[in-house]
Amino acid sequence: MIALSVIFAFLLAALGLGLRARRGRDMDLEQWSVGGRGFGTVFVFLLLAGEIYTTFTFLGASGWAYGKGAPAYYILCYASLAYVLSYWLLPAVWRYAKQHRLISQSDFFVAKFNSPLLGALVALVGVVAMVPYLVLQLKGLGIIVSISSDGRISSHWAIVIGTVALTLYVTISGIHGSAWTSVLKDVVILAIVLILGIYLPMHYFGGVGEMFHAVDKAHPQLLTLPSSGMSTSWFASTVLLSAVGFYMWPHNFSASYSAQNERVFRRNAILMPLYQLILLFVFFVGFTAVLVVPGLKGADADLSLLRITTATFPSWFVGIVGGAGMLTALVPGSLLLMTSATCLAKNVYRLARPHTSEKHIARLAQLLVPALALISLYFTFNGGSSIVSLLLMGYALVTQLFPALLASFAPRQFVTKEGAAAGIIAGVTTVAVVTLSGATVGSLLPGLPQAVKDLNVGIIALVLNTVVMVATSAVTRTANPAPVTTAPLRPEPEATAGTG
Repeated sequence: MIALSVIFAFLLAALGLGLRARRGRDMDLEQWSVGGRGFGTVFVFLLLAGEIYTTFTFLGASGWAYGKGAPAYYILCYASLAYVLSYWLLPAVWRYAKQHRLISQSDFFVAKFNSPLLGALVALVGVVAMVPYLVLQLKGLGIIVSISSDGRISSHWAIVIGTVALTLYVTISGIHGSAWTSVLKDVVILAIVLILGIYLPMHYFGGVGEMFHAVDKAHPQLLTLPSSGMSTSWFASTVLLSAVGFYMWPHNFSASYSAQNERVFRRNAILMPLYQLILLFVFFVGFTAVLVVPGLKGADADLSLLRITTATFPSWFVGIVGGAGMLTALVPGSLLLMTSATCLAKNVYRLARPHTSEKHIARLAQLLVPALALISLYFTFNGGSSIVSLLLMGYALVTQLFPALLASFAPRQFVTKEGAAAGIIAGVTTVAVVTLSGATVGSLLPGLPQAVKDLNVGIIALVLNTVVMVATSAVTRTANPAPVTTAPLRPEPEATAGTG
């Protein structure tokens, strides 16, 4: 009961922060979805860098270290590369979004390519990708609360209660609620990760080095990449795919609109790779659990962190871990719900009814939040897949938006709206067909070299996407294309000198 009481205290604190964040604000669509573009370095840091500390951190990263070993290191690499990319990408996105008063990721594509239809396509791709990501958070929430409470609350009821709380404060407070709850989440999660990652190897083996020696002796294959399957080429292609897709998630993309100025992104790009190193301690927990709680197979490997925690610590500390884990689901879950609702209301519904007022769109977005939550609940209770598998599928989908985004920054627009749409459709279709069929590059083309067969299928889809985009643009481009106003990727010192 002690652990359960602590978990509920965290839930009430998150709900209270989320509801309090609305106070004194008129929640129009701009305030609700991008915070009135008034967030400083700390809030933007927590909304963007803090996104790596989700249920994926608590369960997926440790679970992959436990079940797959060295391939889990890709998690440490991809976000660091994405943060380097953000130094140039996000200031350009922010400048253009502020100039054109954009709200959603889809708005960016609408403005760049002058195509509401393309915006609707981008919105639908984003929502389809965000559903498995939200399912990931809800599945993780159920696992964390159920195990931490020693089964006193079932996984199903934990998911339902968490989803109700999530829906309530997202609908009322929007991104302000997410930002304030993320402060509590990141402070607690960092403390927990450091304590677990340092204490557990010392407690059971005498230190991190000794722990790795013990794992290497018992399971030597766990600490190296295999020669086939999740090999070096899989590792490199997955890191690349995830790095370019990191800011293609609609909630990450539109969260960048909330910054006060573009200097926020350049400060954060310097600090965020260091923040990523905390994930090492999550790996330490997973590797320690290999020998302390052996026998977890398949998706049950995601339970390794919680199993070793409940076997090692008293009930009150398990409750803190469970409460922290619950927050890792609520914060990203709130952003996913809010962003999905905004995209559907502003870029899909408005396409059918273009004269709808901003006030009505804002109200519709808020009403869509509980509807999307119910859809996500359905898939949560009727789906399989491990935590990381869900995340990789979502990444493969949203990354298909990257070629068109990159092309939109060209000084002369050589990619047409038809080309951008055709490329996105080709890439997404490839990902969908391969994912649903369970095929891999190796099973589709068995005669290829092993390194090619092991490539992440999302990379193959990305290449096909780019080829189709360029070819279609060449066919549909007019003889004298009109110049398109674009925001250069290079930071502009004079544009930032007067901002504060």
